[in-house]
This record gives sequence, structure tokens and C-alpha cells, in this order.
Amino acid sequence: MDASVRRMGDQNSILDAPAADAPSVVEAMTSTTEYQAQVSTGDSGTTTPSTASSALCTADGTPSSTPASTPSSTPSFPLTLANHNLTPSDLQSIHNLLIDIALEGGRTMLEAEHAFLLSASTKNNTSDLVTKYDSEIEEMVRCRTHAAYPSFPFLGEETHNTGVTLTNHPTFICDPIDGTLNFSKGVPNCAISLALAIDKTPVVGVVYNPFRDDLYTAMKNNGAFLTKPATGARFKLPLHRVPPPLRGLDSCLVALEWGNQRHGPNWSLRTSVHNTLLTSKAEGGVMCKSIRSNGSAALDFCYVASGMLDVFWEGGVWVWDVCAGWIILEEAGGIVASANPGDWEPTLEGRLYFGVRAAKREEQVKVVEELWGIMGERRFVYP
Repeated sequence: MDASVRRMGDQNSILDAPAADAPSVVEAMTSTTEYQAQVSTGDSGTTTPSTASSALCTADGTPSSTPASTPSSTPSFPLTLANHNLTPSDLQSIHNLLIDIALEGGRTMLEAEHAFLLSASTKNNTSDLVTKYDSEIEEMVRCRTHAAYPSFPFLGEETHNTGVTLTNHPTFICDPIDGTLNFSKGVPNCAISLALAIDKTPVVGVVYNPFRDDLYTAMKNNGAFLTKPATGARFKLPLHRVPPPLRGLDSCLVALEWGNQRHGPNWSLRTSVHNTLLTSKAEGGVMCKSIRSNGSAALDFCYVASGMLDVFWEGGVWVWDVCAGWIILEEAGGIVASANPGDWEPTLEGRLYFGVRAAKREEQVKVVEELWGIMGERRFVYP
């Protein structure tokens, strides 16, 4: 197999190759200081990942009519950090802390698997166990982040209060187990998702699936990576060194979720779009390659960032489901638009997301607009 195409799940994948004297995960994540410095300052001569994801251009290099943030219209990231009395070194420390916390949470998830097997054999209700482990992991995350950064607010799925929203202050965002249904059923597609947001924008993201030993990480202006903690193997995202063309939805493997709202206009819109994506062109559909419902928005974003999936279209999930995956996708050269037509700059708390993998900018725009066209005048509406 061509080493430039590194597919996860392949028994012969180099991702699973043993590494002698593998460094610790944090050592591995901090072993590219020179690369990080080049990306942060632009000395490498290439566009930084976050800049690339926001500068939408046509094939001839001229700006497209698509609204997008540009470096000239937003403060530089070092200035943003300075405004909050933070430095790039502080951000690296936070990044490393979240990795360590994610690994601890992953160990708890692995230990919990045995409890679920016991529960199933004794016919106990697993719902309480889900609540127990979700809450246990989130409390661990809250305590550790508060001990290190007591002035930073904490927003977690299990402990948030209705009506609480993000502020511009640096905020830790946590989903202790994204993919709880999978977790409760023993399906190994779930993860702990941790992020730091500043000015309501994700700047650090860590997503760890302990059942696959997949650790996805990103820090603004420093790229995105997949690490195998057991071996120390580390790979820059996307996994294809040169992302393949993104010709249209009919060339895409699409990530979709079904959600728990199975009635009303949002459900009707969701199922209509799903049907059009799958239906043959002869019958008025798009006929995408296929769809995948993985049961975890955080992992959906990471799979798009890696290039295993091409797009992820979703409405109705929450900030803790997407914050970490968002920065991982952007740092891998992808873009995040809104699930609703016309909005190229969705808010972190807007509950409407459309992630597209790394590709030429005009190809990304084409795919987004093609799916928006399927929706017509219809829109998701979420509180």
C-alpha cells in the first residue's frame, strides 16, 4: 500500500506499526517545535492552516464572493492571546494538559467497559452507569482544569446550566463521552472531547477514542495530528499528503447523524436531504458514494479532518460536541460552514455545522453550495 495513503483500520497500516522506545504522548506532541514556530510565524513560506481555511478564492486566485474572515479583518492570534494575558507557550501547556486529561478519561472509559458487560449479564439498567461514567469523567476534567487555570470558566455537557452561554473569556469545553449510546452498547466509536475556546472560537482541541487508541489534537496555527499513544506514532492531518480532488457530492463519503428529535420540520428536512443524497441521479437525487452515521460528532469532525470522510453535515448538536473537532478540522485544512444555506461563518454555539475536508478552496465551496441547493428555502431551526 502506498504509504502516502494511510488508512485507519487497515491491518497493515503504518499507523499501527510498533515504535521502539516510543516517547510519551506529550513528548511526541511537543517534538516539533521548529515546525510549530515556522507555521506560527509564516517562516515556512506556506499559508498557515487557519488562514488557509478562511481565505476562499477562485481557481485563478481572485477572492470569491463567498463571505469569509481574512487576516486583515481579524486581530492576529498572538494579539488575541495577549489580550487575555496568554502566550503561545501558555497555549502549548494547555494543549499538553488536555492531552494528559484525555488519556486519563480514556482509561476510565476502558475500565467502564467491564462494568457494562457485568451489567448486561445481570440484567441491570445501563442508563445509570452511563450517567455515572459521564459524570465521573467530567468531574475529573473540571477539577484538573480548575486546579491549573482557576480563572477559566468550564462548560461541560453534564453540568451546564440552561441559558449559560460562552463569553470571550478563555473557556474549557468538555464532552466526557461523545457517543454515549455507542459506549453503552459496547460499540467502540466514542471519545472524550476537550477544547479551549477564546473569544468564542476554538483554539485547542483534543479528541481521544481509547478503544481505537486514536488521539486527535490541534492547536491554532500549529496543524492537526493523529497520535497512537501506545506506540507514540504520530501523523500530520490530513493523512493524504496531497488531498484527492473533491469533485462534488457524488464523489463524497458523507457523515450524517440522525439525532434524537424524530418529528417536526427539522426531522422532515433532515430525512429529505438524506434521501436526496442517497437517491440515484436518474430519480432526481445526488447519489453520493455513501453515508456513514458514526454516533459521535466529535469523531465525525476528526474523520473528515483525516480525510477518511469527505463532509459532515449536521444540525442540532451542541458546542461540546463540536468545539474540539472544529479546530482539528480547520488545522487540517478543512472548512466549517453552517448546515443552513448562506452562512459561511457559523457560530460555535449555533448548533449548525457543515465540515468539509482539505481540498482546493473552490472545490470545498462547490460541495457546500451543492448541498445547500438541495435544501432550497428550507432551514433548520434550533433554539
